[in-house]
Amino acid sequence: MKPLAFASALAVLALPAAAEDITVGFAIAQSGWMEAYDTPAATAAKIRIEEINANGGLLGRKIRWVEADTKTDRQQSARAGLQVIDEGADMMVVSCDYDFGAPAALSAEAEGMVSFFLCAEDVKAGIQGVGPNSFSGSVLAAVQGATMAEWSHAKRDAKTGYVLLDTTIEYNKGICTGFDWMFPQLEGTEIVGRDTFKNDDASIASQITRIKALPEEPDVIMLCSYIPGAASAVRQIRAAGINSLILNGSAVDGSYWLDATPDLSGFVVPVQGSIYGDDPRPEVEAFNAAYEKATGSRPASSYAYPGYVLMDLWSKAVERAGTLDGNAVTTELEKMKGEQTAFGPRSFTNELHHQNSAEMQIIEIQNGKPAVVENWTISNPVPLDVLLN
Repeated sequence: MKPLAFASALAVLALPAAAEDITVGFAIAQSGWMEAYDTPAATAAKIRIEEINANGGLLGRKIRWVEADTKTDRQQSARAGLQVIDEGADMMVVSCDYDFGAPAALSAEAEGMVSFFLCAEDVKAGIQGVGPNSFSGSVLAAVQGATMAEWSHAKRDAKTGYVLLDTTIEYNKGICTGFDWMFPQLEGTEIVGRDTFKNDDASIASQITRIKALPEEPDVIMLCSYIPGAASAVRQIRAAGINSLILNGSAVDGSYWLDATPDLSGFVVPVQGSIYGDDPRPEVEAFNAAYEKATGSRPASSYAYPGYVLMDLWSKAVERAGTLDGNAVTTELEKMKGEQTAFGPRSFTNELHHQNSAEMQIIEIQNGKPAVVENWTISNPVPLDVLLN
């Protein structure tokens, strides 16, 4: 489908609902900085909706959608949630970030309606911060950090690690929480130092000085950050002559930022699927092609994928429940244990509406080129008490 055709389909589905239609409400950022995260994941959710409709719909009914712009604003998020409810939403999809998605999700919770954060990776984006009918389509940040710890030890013989935390947002803290939990459990490992910075810091010279003052260069640096601060930190670390393997979370997936770090090597991230055409699962590349057909370009990062996953899981739960009732659908979602999706198995429980373990593709950048080098699933799920720490 060409972009114009996709827009036309969207316009058709945005028409007033027929009595038998099922309505999904997107209370998401269509402007502001969150739009860069929300739009790709919402597009993926709509692709799955179109697939479901093409195969007979859900409960024998077509799915349509309505939308309201949160404008990357917490107060507007609450208004957007109420707006899509007024427009007949049967379930709600909210922004990727907990802080910006929660006000809308709380509106859904008050109605007894299921809500899904598009790609939030903070445990509060679910039962703990919203309520029993709230879920996330993504994989917890702590799983990403734990994956990096276990993979680097098993595959690169990492024994010493240095933790460099960007304290700007909760997502970063989650990555480091997972690494801090997993790495010390592994044989012969030691975290030899830790430091902090802010994403908008122009320089991390003092932090680099402390790394260079160590008796030996650490095997890995667990950098818990996002763009642009992550790119700046990586550039400064390499310019200082530090050659440690640098690890990060999924937020830095994509090649769009690599011009800022020419010929970068030894940089590794875990992702839910590869945008580079080399994912070992044909279903992932099939989605990439569908996304390109719908929008005119391939996904810029793996943050598109959770939107497709959440719509797939919700629709399966609705079919099994035989109803759109929020409590009944939640019960079916919580029964899912290793539920197969295009991006790997997914599970929920009545205590956790996130993934505390997941199959991750390991992307390594060498000479400025990202590529899949492994897939990895952590040996033990991240415990709830660690996530809540």
